Amino acid sequence: MNSIKSFSDHTQCGRLEVHLVGGFSDDRQLSQKLTHQLLSEFDRQEDDIHLVTLCVTELNDREENENHFPVIYGIAVNIKTSEIYRASFQDRGPEEELRAARALTGGPMISIYDAETEQLRIGPYSWMPFPHVDFWLQQDDKQILENLSTSPLAEPPHFVKHIRSTLMFLKKYPSPANTLFLGNKALLYKKNEDGLWEKISSPGS
Repeated sequence: MNSIKSFSDHTQCGRLEVHLVGGFSDDRQLSQKLTHQLLSEFDRQEDDIHLVTLCVTELNDREENENHFPVIYGIAVNIKTSEIYRASFQDRGPEEELRAARALTGGPMISIYDAETEQLRIGPYSWMPFPHVDFWLQQDDKQILENLSTSPLAEPPHFVKHIRSTLMFLKKYPSPANTLFLGNKALLYKKNEDGLWEKISSPGS
């Protein structure tokens, strides 16, 4: 919260606004639990926070043949006009396989964007070799979908391909600290003049 407020230290007006979009009525009620955690955390803040958009769980749910699916899978924000709209993304940013590998091995959710420097800071990460990675790579799409997804029926079309790619990455890099993060340094990216992410040197490298 402090990092967000630091961008408006120079002004006395305005307010903190929150837009929550995502999740659906999944069988394991993971969306409901996450929504409750988020709202509870905002409620604990000392700042006056205004909830402007709430499109979560049953409010973002549609039912088809007794199965539940999200209505909205992704959103984008026009920071000049504050317009929020539905969106899908072909490009998921630098080091997608590396970031996905960390998540698949149990890494907690973190923010990798530093708004002050306008850089992505990825890692350094470490994980244990993924158990039975060769076994999972031999499985058909149905087995991967049913066993490596929290909501198999609601996954987007690219899910299985994404998981296979991540498993291949984990097989290739069982110990990333020794191969991907030499000197225990993070991978840094910054957008160039064309708006594309470009790798930059880590401090001291």
